[in-house]
Amino acid sequence: MPIRRVRAPHIDFAALRRELDLPQEFPADALAEAEAAAAAPPPPAADRTDVPFVTIDPATSRDLDQAMHLSRLPGGGFRVLYAIADVASYVRPEGPLEAETWKRGQTVYLPDGRVPLHPPVLSEDAVSLFPDVDRSAVVWTIDLDADGATTSTALERARVRSRAKLDYESVQRQVDAGTAPEPLALLPELGTLLAARAAGRGAVNLPLPEQEVEQTAGGWRLVLRAPLPIEEHNAQISLLTGMAAAELMLRGGVGLLRTMPAPKPDAVAKLQAAAKSLGVLWPAGAEVGTVVASVDPSSPRGAAFLDQAADLLRGAAYTPFDGTPPEQTGHGGVGAPYAHVTAPLRRLADRYATEVCLAIAAGEPIPEWARAALPRLPKVMADSDRLAGAANRGAIDLAEAVLLQGRVGELFEAGVLDLDEPSKKRPPAGTVAIDEPAVRARCLGSLSLGVRIRARLTVADPATRKVQFEQA
Repeated sequence: MPIRRVRAPHIDFAALRRELDLPQEFPADALAEAEAAAAAPPPPAADRTDVPFVTIDPATSRDLDQAMHLSRLPGGGFRVLYAIADVASYVRPEGPLEAETWKRGQTVYLPDGRVPLHPPVLSEDAVSLFPDVDRSAVVWTIDLDADGATTSTALERARVRSRAKLDYESVQRQVDAGTAPEPLALLPELGTLLAARAAGRGAVNLPLPEQEVEQTAGGWRLVLRAPLPIEEHNAQISLLTGMAAAELMLRGGVGLLRTMPAPKPDAVAKLQAAAKSLGVLWPAGAEVGTVVASVDPSSPRGAAFLDQAADLLRGAAYTPFDGTPPEQTGHGGVGAPYAHVTAPLRRLADRYATEVCLAIAAGEPIPEWARAALPRLPKVMADSDRLAGAANRGAIDLAEAVLLQGRVGELFEAGVLDLDEPSKKRPPAGTVAIDEPAVRARCLGSLSLGVRIRARLTVADPATRKVQFEQA
């Protein structure tokens, strides 16, 4: 499920870290193994250092999972070369480092820093795809025709050398000026083509905004930043690779899919009502993905709508299979079978799914350590997903309470997004969204879905991270 990110550099999140018992230091034996692996010579692999790969990430990122190079094929098609950090070559099966990564499951992000899956000596140094140094990678070669349909897929372990560490803002400026570096010059064209194909499949892409809580002389303010177009184009390359991985696994009869049922009709109907309360136009017969794509993520009402739309993307799971494919193979948000393979520095499952893909592509037996891990991964990933979700939700709740703590008693215009299930044990209530600041919160009262109301702020407590309104 997509996660709304919040940045709040002036707010203390230490209590949330303690409450969730987030790990801090790595055990000594795991750290020693990581340091030894970082110092060892890289494993033998094909030499692809001639390819001028580049990375594109947020400017402050150091855990660089992916590097890409795009080129045009004769006849108008495309070739995508996508290098993914080769984490498995640095983590020994059944060693203390592997054991610690299974305890963590994934990197957990908070506004004041992250709790990494791997020690920084690997994730932010020896394995990260920094420029001007040789790195071990798994290189995907995906060829597409002029319409963006995949025509062939191959992958191999290789040694690569990125040419530049690029960030979204500078690349977007170069794209707008027509001066993007050669490996990325095709990204807007290909990203747009792949997004159009995704829309045709009924995919739901949520361009959730980043939110930053800023301290001002008079208190606090919330700034919404919509994703840049180049971020969305970049995401399409990762989705393309994940679909290629799923197809490879299904063909090979073994793997780990990321599955999710399609949005249910009653959930879509509820979102349509929320759209009405937020002034979001939903033409008759329009698909969810089309409406979502029309919304401005940087507007308060657009952000609230996208946040509510994220509720459609529920039920995601990691689904292992070995032999008969599972009954559910598709991902409702992607509109196709899909697998996680492009973020092994940040997600445990990607390491094992990639090993399966490498073996299938080479026609070789799957390493037993990778095959044996597949049925155990869903629980670990589900547990870490819940922890990461709790950290993200707690951070947002705290930031919203800080934003509103001096405004208890004020009246706000609000749109009703959702209603609680009726209960004799608690008063009627629901979820509302206010425009300034852009906050979703619980509201007491006999609310009607899809209408606008006036709501009085009754609670904004940073200590309990609680914000609550009452219908006026």
